[in-house]
Order: sequence, then structure tokens, then C-alpha cells
Amino acid sequence: MPNSATLIFQLYSGREALPVEGAVVTVTSPDTGRVMTLISNSSGRTPPIRVYAPPKEESLDPNFQGLPYSLYNARVQAQGYTPSVIRGIQMFDDEESVVSLEMNPQPIGRDRIEQDEYDIPENGLLLTNDRQPEGPSQDTPSGRVLTEVYIPRYITVHLGAPSASAQNVTVDFAYYIKNVASSEIYPTWPENAIRANIYAQISFALNRIFTEWYPSRGYDFNITNNTGYDQYYVPGRNIFSNISRIVDEIFTTYVRRPGALNPYFTEYCNGTTVTCGGLSQWGTVSLAENGYTPLGILRYYYGNVELAQATDVRNIQSSYPGYVLQTGSTGAAVSTIQRQLNRIRRNYPAIPAISPVDGVFGSETRAAVQAFQRIFNLTPDGIVGRATWNRISNIYVAVTRLAELGGESEPLPSDRPGGVLRQGDRGEYVQLAQYFLRVISNYYYAVRPINIDGIFGPATKNAVTDFQKHFGLSADGIIGPATWSSLYNVFMGIADTSGLVVPYPGYLLREGSRGDNVRLMQEYLRTISQRYPIPTIVPDGIFGPATKNAVTAFQRTFGLVPDGIIGKNTWDRIVAVRLLM
Repeated sequence: MPNSATLIFQLYSGREALPVEGAVVTVTSPDTGRVMTLISNSSGRTPPIRVYAPPKEESLDPNFQGLPYSLYNARVQAQGYTPSVIRGIQMFDDEESVVSLEMNPQPIGRDRIEQDEYDIPENGLLLTNDRQPEGPSQDTPSGRVLTEVYIPRYITVHLGAPSASAQNVTVDFAYYIKNVASSEIYPTWPENAIRANIYAQISFALNRIFTEWYPSRGYDFNITNNTGYDQYYVPGRNIFSNISRIVDEIFTTYVRRPGALNPYFTEYCNGTTVTCGGLSQWGTVSLAENGYTPLGILRYYYGNVELAQATDVRNIQSSYPGYVLQTGSTGAAVSTIQRQLNRIRRNYPAIPAISPVDGVFGSETRAAVQAFQRIFNLTPDGIVGRATWNRISNIYVAVTRLAELGGESEPLPSDRPGGVLRQGDRGEYVQLAQYFLRVISNYYYAVRPINIDGIFGPATKNAVTDFQKHFGLSADGIIGPATWSSLYNVFMGIADTSGLVVPYPGYLLREGSRGDNVRLMQEYLRTISQRYPIPTIVPDGIFGPATKNAVTAFQRTFGLVPDGIIGKNTWDRIVAVRLLM
């Protein structure tokens, strides 16, 4: 189809932790009246559709007077969720656009069905209001100043001028940059121009965070979406796939002066209706067309600057190892990716299982990586580079955080001994390590099976040595941080794919609860009572006073809050203790 664009919807809840399957998306064109209906799959993704978009040349001409993109509206409905209406989805010629929508559960007991509404305003390049962001001196930033530069897991955006009474929204930082870039520039521009603009947008936001610009003034947010002060963030807008791909690759990179720590305050404006002393967004297009690199464009406007890397992404559980993982790669980083993908697939079943988790990047791992990349709009090359690593970590954090708020959870305590375990040691951590080794020995014959007695004797040392040799660790028979981490990752990989561990169901069990989960906990507690001072109960699937007393006794025995309620912590500890018996 000439002059057309691709539109996809990605629907989820819980910050991408749970895909919304079976949602009905009705897309309409205000200009032609065309109506298209889409259904989301098990990954929360709709099939792509082609829609009309004006010729690409219009979006490359700074003097063009009309809209260089077409507009579409959509209504999204799914059972159990509040309907959403999005107006003004912007489509550019020959570009793919993804509407990534977080759906909210439908409130219980409401007589009237409400709906979430998103009105996407025109692209920031078409705004005519003065952009004169207030910023600190580059050499002596005012306000409180951090002692390090890091990438925040989330950023809180105030939807209005700083002093205006407006809503605050907290969003993933990488998504924030994707939204700002999709709202302020055109995806049809040369890639070097797009990259230069995104570097400026990242640095602008990080400067606000580094200087604590708004918190130091008593505000409860990090940045606003008012272009008179900050950057153009638009709730609910569509994100262009090429911009999304670039942001995933570079969102930890920022602009600074050589020898400086702080992110540079990268003021910018569109360069046509609004001018400023910093970067001209339209000017980046002509520079890129004349062969300038992204850094060359930045230096054209900001002088002697460089691109720096912030390696610390707070709240993401693991950091990129510094090299790509692909077919043939081995080691702990591969084990981490395998284990995280296996965990993610509980929520996104289109990702195939990896079994066993062995630290070897084979065909199963490649297939799982490709499936993940397709779902989350990355290049499906089956290679884990920085962008894919960060996205896997991001989604892994999302699905496990959903567990903390009432979804599934990691089944065993992830706390590990601060020191080392060696021959002669005794106790709970020795018992846990022995349990890991015992399970692993059933899948890896190179590891000799052992008894679980909490005593680190010669047999346990031999099993540890077997494990270390098989997984490429220093074979000293001592469980230090590296060995413990590898033990944990290998065990969790087995547990994730074998169903060995029963995950927390996602809701509290308390007096009055009934069902299979209650019966399971009763059975576990009855077994545990054979060794610990816990009242013996009859498993009947009914959480009555006797079950509450047993739960309370268990909680007192193992140092938990004795409230007689089985939440995440109590469930995990009951499962762990039962497995160790």
C-alpha cells in the first residue's frame, strides 16, 4: 500500500508484567470513517494493520504547513478491565507504530462503567509556545546535587507547569524517553538526527534528576511535561518502533563536558517557530543529511561535549556483562538470561521454555530470545546485546514486582550467606545448599547425590567440587559468592521448567479461605509439624481456627509476623522449609 504505515497494539497490566489476551481493539479513521477490529493474542499483542499516512516527504520539510501524519482513534475493551479510548494516534508514512497501553482493572461494585481516555495532542515540532526551560549553570548546578550519575528505574512526571494543580505519573525511564522522542520529533528523520535528539532528551532528564531540580524546591516529582520548562511527555501516545529500538540501545548514554560528572543541560527547541541557544531539532535533520554523526551534531550545537555511559540502572536486578550473548556463549550471564526468560514465560507463554538452565547458549535459548524480542518490539536476531539484556531485566523486574503486589513470586528465599560455606560448617544455609545440590544431581549426573543433614562434611564438599568443575568454577569445594550464585541460578532454572516449586498464588490465605491452595498449605504444615513445634492439622481445604493456630505457630518458629495469615513471605517460607525436609 503506497503512503501507508503499520499500527500494532501491545496491551498489558501491572507495568508489562501481565499481557491482556482477548482484548477487542476498534480502530477508526476520523477522515474516512474506516473501521478495523483487532484481537490481542496471549502476548497481549494485536496483529499489525496497514493504514494510510501522508507522503514521507512532508515530514522532512520544515516549511510544510499541514499535518505530516494521519490520525486514528481506538477503543480498547477487555473483560475485567476498564475500557480505554485513545484519540489522535499519529501515523507516519512507511513507519511502524506501537500503542503500548497499560489497562486498569475494572473497579468492583461500580454502577456506571467508566473509561480511561487519552487525547494525544499535536507533535511538539508544531507547537508555537516559547520553550525557555529554566536550567542550572553547567558548571555549578544549583539545588541539591547527587554524587553519581545513574539511570533511574522510574521517573515521576508532573502533567503541567511546576506550580499547576495536575496529576503526577510515574513511568519507566526508558519508556519516558521513547514517549518524549515520539512526541517531539518525527520518526521519518535520518537516524543520526533521531539519535542526536534522543541523546539530548536523555541528558536533559538526567540533569533534572542529578541536580534534584524539582525535589529541592519542595515538589514531589522529577520533571514536568510542560515544554515551557521541560520535555513533552504525552500519556497514552503511540510509540514509533524505530525510536523504541534506538532508545533501548542508548538510554543509558548521556551528554557531558569532558572531565565533568554531571549530565549536560541540553537545552533544545524546534528551530523554526521557536529558537533558543541550544540544539535546533529541525537543524539536526539537515546536519544528518550532510553526513554529521550524532556526536558531531551535538558538538555543532553544544561545543566540546562527549557521550558518557551510566552503567548503574537502579532497581534492575542484573547489569549488562559488557559483551553480546549468542549461540555458543557460555557462563553465568547466559544462566541469568535463561532463568529470567523462563520466569517471564509464565506471564508470556509464547516464549518457549529453556531446559535445562545450564549456562550454554543453544538453540532453545536462541528461540526464547527471539520470541521475547518479537513480543517487545526488538530486532528478532536471537542475540542478547545491551538493548535486549536491559529489556529482559526490565520485564523480569516487572513480573516479579507484580508478585509482590499480589501475583506470582520467586519461590525460595534469595538471600545468600554473606561469607562462605566450607567443610565443618553447619546450619540452615548448609541445608539449603545441600538441597540445591541434591536436586541438581538428579539432572546433572556429574554431581554426586548427597543427604540433606545441615552438616558440611566430605560428601558435601565432593558434591560442591563436582558442581564447580561441571559449571566452570574454581573447584575448591568451598561455597563462596560465585558458587552460591551459580547454584541458585541452576536450581531456579530446574525449578522453573519442572514445576518443582509451587509459586505463591497471588492472594492472601486467611481464616475463611477455601480451596486447593489452603489444602496444600495444610499438607505442608502437617509435614513440618513432625519436626517443629507446630500443631498437627487435618488437610481439608478449609482455613479454620486450627489452621490459623498452626500458621501462627509456624510464623513464631521462623521469625515471621505471627498474624495467622499466609501472605507472600509466609508462603515462601513454608514451601522452603517443606522442601528442605
